[in-house]
Amino acid sequence: MSSRPGSRGRIVMLVDNAVNGDSRVQKEARSAADAGWDVILLGKSPGKSEQHWLIGEAQVRLLKVPSPMQRRRHEYRRAPLRAPLAYRPGPLAAYRKQKMKAWRADLNIRLIQANEKGSALSKARLVPERVGAKAASRWVGVRLRRTHALEQRRKRMDSPLDRFTTAFWQRAMGERAWRKLDPYLLDLDLAYGKVIDGLKPDLIHANDFRMLGIGARAVVRARAAKRDVKLVWDAHEFLPGIKPWESHPRWHIAQCLHELSYSKYADAVTTVSATLADMLVERHGLAETPEVVLNAPDAEISPEQAAEPVPDLRELCGIGPDVPLSVYSGSAAPQRGLDIMVESLPQLPDMHVAFIVLRPKSPYMTGLAQRAEELGVADRVHILPYVPHYQVVPFLATADLGAIPIHHWPNHEIALITKFFEYSHARLPFVVSDVKTMGDMVAQTGQGEVFKAEDVADYVRAVKKVLADPKKYRKVYDRPGLLDQWTWEAQAAALDEVYTRLLPGSKRVSVERATEVTV
Repeated sequence: MSSRPGSRGRIVMLVDNAVNGDSRVQKEARSAADAGWDVILLGKSPGKSEQHWLIGEAQVRLLKVPSPMQRRRHEYRRAPLRAPLAYRPGPLAAYRKQKMKAWRADLNIRLIQANEKGSALSKARLVPERVGAKAASRWVGVRLRRTHALEQRRKRMDSPLDRFTTAFWQRAMGERAWRKLDPYLLDLDLAYGKVIDGLKPDLIHANDFRMLGIGARAVVRARAAKRDVKLVWDAHEFLPGIKPWESHPRWHIAQCLHELSYSKYADAVTTVSATLADMLVERHGLAETPEVVLNAPDAEISPEQAAEPVPDLRELCGIGPDVPLSVYSGSAAPQRGLDIMVESLPQLPDMHVAFIVLRPKSPYMTGLAQRAEELGVADRVHILPYVPHYQVVPFLATADLGAIPIHHWPNHEIALITKFFEYSHARLPFVVSDVKTMGDMVAQTGQGEVFKAEDVADYVRAVKKVLADPKKYRKVYDRPGLLDQWTWEAQAAALDEVYTRLLPGSKRVSVERATEVTV
C-alpha cells in the first residue's frame, strides 16, 4: 500500500489500547498528520470486530486481537499429582456442575408429580435416585473445589516448583524467556504484525513497552525484505518501576525481558521526562539521550473541536459557583491515592470532589462511592466520565483546585504526568503528594501545596491552605513563558524533528518550537 499522495512518508503508530482515553497518542497522530505525514494509528479493538475512524487526517484502525495464548500452556494441562481430584482444564467442570443442578431439579419435578398422584410406590422408587443425586452432587462439589484451588495456585504461581520453573526459563533463555513467561505477547504480534507488513510504513512509532517488540519485529521483517523502516520507541514509563497491570507473577518479568530484547532495535527513543530519559539510557545502554516529549495540552484546537460545547463541570455536580470543588482527572487505581480525597471530606465540610475517570463504574470507583456512603458524604462525591482530550482544560477550569494524590511508586517519582499540564493550563492551584518530580516542581513554581502521600491530615492541611488564598497560586500562571513550554504544539515540533532526522528525504514542514523558560 502506497503513502497518501503528497505526504512526507507513511508513519504507522502502534498503541496497546482502544485509543479513546489516550490523549497522548491521539495528539501524536493528529499533529503528525497535520505536519504532512501519512499516519495510520493501530490500536486494539475492545470488541470482536475492527473499528475505523479519523483523527483529523490520521486514520485509526482498531484490530481484533485473538488471545488463545493469554492462558499459559501449563494452564491447559491436568495436574494428576498436585490435584488428582481436579477436573481437567476446559468446560468439563462447568458442565458437571450444571448437570448435577439439572438432575436434582428434574428429580424435584418428578417428586412433585408423584405427590400429586398420591402414589407411595412412585415416591419410593425415587428414593434411590435422590440419594444417588445428592451423593453425586457432593462428589462433584469436592472436585469443583479442588479445580478452583488448582486454578488459583496456577494464577499465584508461588509454590517452590513454580518459582523454580520461572527461574529456569530465565536462566535457560535469557531475554528470550518472555516467550515462555507471557506468550500473549505473541498473540499481539500476530494480530498487529500482518497489518503493519501490509501497510509498508517508512517509520513505525511504537507507544510503550508492549508495542516496542511488535514494532521491532516488523522492522526486522521489513529489512529482510530489503525495505528500510525506522523505529521510534515512545517510552511512557520506567517499566521496572511500575505497579504491574496483572497480578500473575510472571507478567512483570516477561514485560521487562521483552523490552530489554527489543530496545536495541529503536532508531530513536522519545519519553515523557528528562529523569526518565536518563534512566532509559542507563538501563538500555542507549547511544543517545531520548528526546523529551511532554504530554501537554493543545494550545489551539481545530475549528470542528472548538465548535463542540464544553460540558459544565459544576452543573454536572449540581453545585453553584461558590461551592469549593476539588477535581481529579485521569487513571483510577489504588496507587493513584484517590481514597484520600474521600476520607478527607468529613474534615472539609463544604468541599465537593469530582473524579473524572475512564470507567466510572469500575470496581475501584464503586468502592470509593461505597466508602463515601459509609462516611455520610456521598452527596459531595461526583464520579464523571472522560470528556474529549481537547475539552479537558476548559472543563476543569471551574474547579477550585486540582489534586494529584499518587503514592510513592518508582514510576510516580520521575514524571510530570498528563494531568499536571492539564491542571496548569486550567490555571488550577495544585494539591500534590510529595512524589519527587511533581512535588519539586510545584514547590519550585509555587502553583500549589505539597502534602505527605497517604497522610489524610496533611492532605487536609494542604487543601485548607490553598482555599485560604487561591489567587496566590493562580497568579503563578501569569509568569511569561511558563505555560508556553507546556503546550502540545511545542512537543509536536520536537517529535517532528525526530521523524525528520530519521527520514531526511522527507520535506520538512515549518514548525516553530516554543521558547523554553526556567522556572
